[in-house]
Amino acid sequence: MNRNSYDGDVTTWSPQGRLFQVDYAMEAVKQGPATIGLRSNTHAVLVSLTRSSSELASHLQKFRRIDEHVGISYSGLMSDARLLGKYMRTESLNFRWTLSEPIPVGYLVDNVGSKLQKPTQHYGSRPYGVGILVAGYDREGPHIFQTCPSANYYECKAMAIGARSQSARTYLEKHFEKFPDSTPDQLIRHGLRALRDCLRNEAELSTLNCSVAVVGKDTPFTIYANDNVKPYLDSIDEEGTGALAATAAPEPAAAEGEAAEGEAAAAEEAMEA
Repeated sequence: MNRNSYDGDVTTWSPQGRLFQVDYAMEAVKQGPATIGLRSNTHAVLVSLTRSSSELASHLQKFRRIDEHVGISYSGLMSDARLLGKYMRTESLNFRWTLSEPIPVGYLVDNVGSKLQKPTQHYGSRPYGVGILVAGYDREGPHIFQTCPSANYYECKAMAIGARSQSARTYLEKHFEKFPDSTPDQLIRHGLRALRDCLRNEAELSTLNCSVAVVGKDTPFTIYANDNVKPYLDSIDEEGTGALAATAAPEPAAAEGEAAEGEAAAAEEAMEA
């Protein structure tokens, strides 16, 4: 039997032990715009690409504020993300109403994992086709969580999901040791540099196609979009220009050495003549 014999519903296992509809949902996450999360000892930052369906349409907002201390970014089906975001907001409000304190970020993500698991157990339903990055701050400090359509979730030091996100993960793996002691502005710049690697050829980051969110100690979940992102984009552009100039300019010592060698060679030729 071919693969199509096992992907008719989410409760049918393949001989290899896979649920193909869950695999298809994971592929939907990989097709969405890239989004990145990273954290320091005091703050968590989300950075995301945004898309528009045409030049006549506005860019879709990729962040959702769940509570003062937690928010999400996503890649995949926006409708599924909207539904899960509403569920998370309701859970957070119920917890605050009952116990008069903010919901712990890990507890909230655990509830989301249980909700993601239910559609994979019943005939006639489908998995949620969205991956979520959760950024929050509670009594244990800042957090970055990743959730998957398979209902798995992980706490991360940094993570990137979405289209061409492997390039961003490579950047994060090279620099993650710098993140714990970074300021919020430095985290944002790291996130934008990683996000820049997710762009298509000849595309550039702009105030229209990227946005930033920050949450942390004494900082409620705050979204920066449009012109509010421009100072951070200008700073990484200046860094890139400075690096190119430093590479192109010869070192003074090297230049002097080359000049001295040239004079010595000329003197030797004159003596031989």
